[in-house]
Amino acid sequence: MRVVGLMSGTSYDAIDAAAADLSLDGDTLVLTPLGMISTAYDEELRAELAGALPPAGADLATVCRLDTRIGRALAAAAVRADEELCGGRADLVASHGQTVFHWTEDGRVRGTLQIGEAAWIAEATGRPVVSGFRTRDVAAGGQGAPLVSIVDVMWLRGRPGVPVALNLGGIGNVTVVPGGVDAAGGTGGSGRAGGIVGEPLAFDTGPANALIDAAVRALAGRDASGQAYSMDADGALAARGTVHPPLLRRLLDDPYYARPAPKTTGKELFHLPYLRAALDPCGPLPAEDVVATLTRLTARTVADAIRPFGATEVIASGGGTRNPVLMDWLREELAGVGGCLVRSSDELGLPAGAKEAYAFAVLGWLTAHGLPGTVPSCTGARHTSVLGSITPGGPGLRLPEPPAAAPVRLTVSGCPGAGGSNRAG
Repeated sequence: MRVVGLMSGTSYDAIDAAAADLSLDGDTLVLTPLGMISTAYDEELRAELAGALPPAGADLATVCRLDTRIGRALAAAAVRADEELCGGRADLVASHGQTVFHWTEDGRVRGTLQIGEAAWIAEATGRPVVSGFRTRDVAAGGQGAPLVSIVDVMWLRGRPGVPVALNLGGIGNVTVVPGGVDAAGGTGGSGRAGGIVGEPLAFDTGPANALIDAAVRALAGRDASGQAYSMDADGALAARGTVHPPLLRRLLDDPYYARPAPKTTGKELFHLPYLRAALDPCGPLPAEDVVATLTRLTARTVADAIRPFGATEVIASGGGTRNPVLMDWLREELAGVGGCLVRSSDELGLPAGAKEAYAFAVLGWLTAHGLPGTVPSCTGARHTSVLGSITPGGPGLRLPEPPAAAPVRLTVSGCPGAGGSNRAG
């Protein structure tokens, strides 16, 4: 089955469309990457979306416009991916949509909202569309995130020690996979591996790029060519700055970091007014120092989240992997975890910039086959769930027969070290 996975993350700068050929080989789901394209939101749409997100308010007319315009943008990305990557032969589209609100109270998720109406995608492509992935897990008592955890567990199953999948988007999240776990979250053998015993865990670590990007846009002004900064490209601003210890301590005092997993967060908490409140007692600081401090915050909080599990390797993906300062500081923060390697997901066959889009392609495949797409120990749900809603793409809807058993591992075709029992290099 050829599946196009669509992903627009918390940075809301572009839609990533990754196409994969997915086939079942015994208990293994084999993913053959067909490529990825990225389509930037136009500036008007991005500005309207930014103006509607928390802590700002949005009326229903704005939500309706955004739902339609993002749906059309997702549809255009899906059509292009089908034509350019699948030769016009895609079987399914899996759309994450655009998260605009994640409703949490007292550590529990009460609701979550992703917009980008799937009907526009189905109409434009003629393909069935799986969307609305997160809500079913929330209804089952889960956090609704990180949903990629089931893909991480399948993908990293059988690797030695304690591998950790790390995504550095607007928000950072990790999946910790102890040795011997199966894709449903149980253990084989003793389930003991280094610092973690038993079931896999997944949770949001806190801001990855969210506060860095907010600071750059608000404080950094324009570069030498006169262009307004939108991100800290290549970590250049952080490299020129100096970490401000009082600001770092103030940011690290946020109670989110001390909460137990599973837990999730988002830009409902980590936004520009949050940063300005933290900056107020510190007096004026150069933009470079603020960005350096926030980059250290991301590295420190990710490392603090990973350290207790005795991780043996961290496999990183997301836009933050393109920031060499952040990656160097993360390695520095993890230096005390003996023998812990930090590597890119590219080394295991999934491009760091496309991994989440590929993950949602897998989640769409699971849903189309009537298979659960969650690991309860990772999301905190009461049970596993088949995720999402299916929008037919044409006059009829034919779904494949469910397999006799769900796959327990994921292998990336063409990458010898991508899964199964292959040892980490």
